[in-house]
Amino acid sequence: MTDRPHIRVELLSNPIYLCGARELVGSVAKRLGFDDLDCSKIALAVDEALCNVIRHGYNRRTDCPIWISIWPVENGSGKPAGIKIVIEDEAKQVEPLTMRGRELSDIRPGGLGVHIIREVMDEATYERREGKGMRLILIKKSEASDTPVRLATRTAQASAAHKRQATER
Repeated sequence: MTDRPHIRVELLSNPIYLCGARELVGSVAKRLGFDDLDCSKIALAVDEALCNVIRHGYNRRTDCPIWISIWPVENGSGKPAGIKIVIEDEAKQVEPLTMRGRELSDIRPGGLGVHIIREVMDEATYERREGKGMRLILIKKSEASDTPVRLATRTAQASAAHKRQATER
């Protein structure tokens, strides 16, 4: 993995952009070989992290920067074996060791973002950025490390399967 991200997006801390961030992350995860369920979980973890930055870091301000960087995690042969996502902000800094969700036995809405992030991802590391802001490093390893099937290949396979079914009828 190179130091330079394969994808880097800057967005404002406006909740209106959360769906775009979810779709971007989910789509990239799909291309890196994750199944639909894992893509949804990864997108959920990123959404929770962004919501926490907006709500707690920026106190709901909608004009502050957030950066999302994405890298494939490769196995020894250079094939995708996972995804690394880094979320950075210029929000107020907190002690990384204090980043934890509320107790699950405390049944009420909200407060589960950090818990969800840690459950969904294989690694979730909070760091202070130099100067100001925080950094969250998320890593999810894929079950299958084979190269993802290209859309054209899938389409050709589906078309061939459809033709076989039609001739069998």
